[in-house]
Amino acid sequence: MPRETLPDQTQDAEAKALAARRRADLELAAPAPSRGVGLSGKLLMLTAIFVMVAEILIFLPSVATYRISWLDDRLASARTAALVLEAAPTGMVPEALMRELLNSAGAQAVALKTGTTRRLLAVSEQPPEVDVTVDMRERTLMGSIGDAFDTLFARDGRILRVMGTAPRAGDFVEIVLDETPLRRAMLRFSKTIILLSLLISCITGALVYLTLHLMFVRPMARLTSTMIAFRENPEDLSRVIVPSGRKDEVGVAEYELQTMQQSLHDTLAQRSRLAALGLAVSKINHDLRNLLASAQLFSDRLADVPDPTVQRFAPKMIQALDRAIAFCQSTLSYGRAHEAPPQRAAVRLAALADEVRDTMGLGFEARIAFINGVPEELVVDADPDHLFRVLLNIGRNAQQALEARAPNDPVRDQVRVGARREGTVVVIEVSDTGPGIPDRARAHLFEAFQGSTRPGGTGLGLAIASELVRAHGGTIALADGTLGATFQITIPDRPIDLAAIRKSQRRRA
Repeated sequence: MPRETLPDQTQDAEAKALAARRRADLELAAPAPSRGVGLSGKLLMLTAIFVMVAEILIFLPSVATYRISWLDDRLASARTAALVLEAAPTGMVPEALMRELLNSAGAQAVALKTGTTRRLLAVSEQPPEVDVTVDMRERTLMGSIGDAFDTLFARDGRILRVMGTAPRAGDFVEIVLDETPLRRAMLRFSKTIILLSLLISCITGALVYLTLHLMFVRPMARLTSTMIAFRENPEDLSRVIVPSGRKDEVGVAEYELQTMQQSLHDTLAQRSRLAALGLAVSKINHDLRNLLASAQLFSDRLADVPDPTVQRFAPKMIQALDRAIAFCQSTLSYGRAHEAPPQRAAVRLAALADEVRDTMGLGFEARIAFINGVPEELVVDADPDHLFRVLLNIGRNAQQALEARAPNDPVRDQVRVGARREGTVVVIEVSDTGPGIPDRARAHLFEAFQGSTRPGGTGLGLAIASELVRAHGGTIALADGTLGATFQITIPDRPIDLAAIRKSQRRRA
């Protein structure tokens, strides 16, 4: 009789291969970007730039407004002088009074235009030649700023002709004055406004910088340092970030980073557990194979014993040994690769359920009843070994759950297998009358090392069953609202390849 044997490959070699692949992935990963100017430095530079922009925006209109105010004051004095000069009889204004009026306006000449008449009210001994004419009645912001800069960079001694609104019924009043006092006053004012605005801007910029640094830069630096520390040793749970409790976007980022790091830590811990389990299994692989080989020799000798009882149980013992070898193989292969593709055939499900009952040791005298409710004529299109393992894994879980409340009673403690055909799909139900599945285990019921509900359980049984069912294109799920636990399995028939059948028929013809 052929025997299945365990392969010589070990999980130790597989773990080494996995570590080599991880090292290769790290080497192929994109290199870490070189550190440039940090956020603090960028924030400081941006703050300085914004302060300079604010300084310019403050300085330009301030200087232009100062120039306009200075000239308006001179025009106001000129209007007063014009009223005095106009009220006096012609030639009756003393020269000393005229000079005093011109000095109060800071002008060298004062003229008044009324209608078509232009009267020179006062003038110095030698009227100067006008260099620039300024009309204060028509002015814009940009024009005023341009005129202010023109004055700041003008030469000393330039003569201005300034026109403004006239008193009473006049058209306009004009004065002629030296621009040098205006230019010097504007330079003094510019120095003052620059120093004052610099002081205000520096204080404001410092407050903005400190606020942004405390609110954003430091939390970002904390996030960055936590990610770097976690990357160096993701298996160290102490390197997972602890959220600060903020309610804004930074707090959300901290919480999501913590969730991601914990999930990654749990995944790595699970992989490490798988690697440790594989290493432990590989260590016993050689000795277990020798023990199974000895058991096979004994089973071969039992086959020659003429005792009817021995002849009855010897084939089952041989089959159990073969399946034990296959189960060892599946345990080794679970962490290394997927299960082999199913070799599907027509299987009588009732007979397969009886084999599961015998393997579980739930005979007629057992304290836990095994009820086979599968119709004798029901045939399922599946791999017999795969389907046997699925039913055995689920049945074992049910048996262990019932044994936990010993002493057992077959009337109360039962494992039941039922099935029915729905078109091209066979629906199998494995149920028990135990305590059921707790809510905390339902979320990860079919994940390796996650779905166990009893102390010491590995959680591999349902994970293997789920993988085998999915390999058949079927589904497995825990039914809700049932007594105990009920697992529902669907196994669809293989689709019929009509083209292949017709081709085969043509060959036969």
